[in-house]
Amino acid sequence: MPQSPEQSLRARLVTAALLLAGFVAAVLLLDRVPFTVLVGAIVGLAAYEWAKLCKFRSGQALAYAGIAAAAFAALNLWLFPVSAAERPEAVVFVLAVAFWAVAVPAWFYRGVGRARAGLVPAAGFAAILPAALAMVALPPVRLLLVLALVWIADTAAYLAGRAFGRHKLAPTISPGKTWEGVAGAMAGALAYAAGCAALVPSLRELVSNGHMWAVYLAGAAALCGASVVGDLFESAIKRRASVKDSGTLLPGHGGVLDRIDSAMAALPLAALLFQGLSLK
Repeated sequence: MPQSPEQSLRARLVTAALLLAGFVAAVLLLDRVPFTVLVGAIVGLAAYEWAKLCKFRSGQALAYAGIAAAAFAALNLWLFPVSAAERPEAVVFVLAVAFWAVAVPAWFYRGVGRARAGLVPAAGFAAILPAALAMVALPPVRLLLVLALVWIADTAAYLAGRAFGRHKLAPTISPGKTWEGVAGAMAGALAYAAGCAALVPSLRELVSNGHMWAVYLAGAAALCGASVVGDLFESAIKRRASVKDSGTLLPGHGGVLDRIDSAMAALPLAALLFQGLSLK
């Protein structure tokens, strides 16, 4: 029997609360090695869902997920200890940012549905692995600061879109998203960034030099923009597969990819921005 809207909302809220509490606890309490193992599990789950969106059979999807998890493990062993300040990691993040800033918009323009069959599975690695590496490379507090910005932007976009949405952002990809929602996301992200600058000592020190305020807020706006692109790209992949959600693992939310789509695009950029700003 289908759930009522009230039951669906209740399931969504309960799942969100449990996920948030569990993830924050993992970030703050786990040592780097067990946290990396946890991120590797997320990589495997996300990659499995991506493979299913590519219409892989179950065995093929498991193999794809295994390859993704193994590649993530190999990256961590090669780069250990992983740090955003090191050149190899920075190269990975630069390539990831180029993927989101150049390749993905080009796909939007041409139509993701027209992409060659082999490109979409390859894009899964380009989307998932650098973001996972950034999760390990970023110190816990910085990771949570970035993810909070993404979550706030996503929530603000949803609320603003419902209240004021009139002009469609990308109707052929995600009919529910609007430019008003993007404006709400940007406003929420910038307000959050301003609050962080008042409360986080390293950020307060950064913006104490007046002209750095503009640089700092531009960085926050760029992270918000990246999160929108990540969300749209996953929506395009789902539309290509003719499905509403990437999976059914998370009640009320869909799949793992549905929860990390915005963060996949924002995290590599965040790792570069933190290093570029040389925060202590």
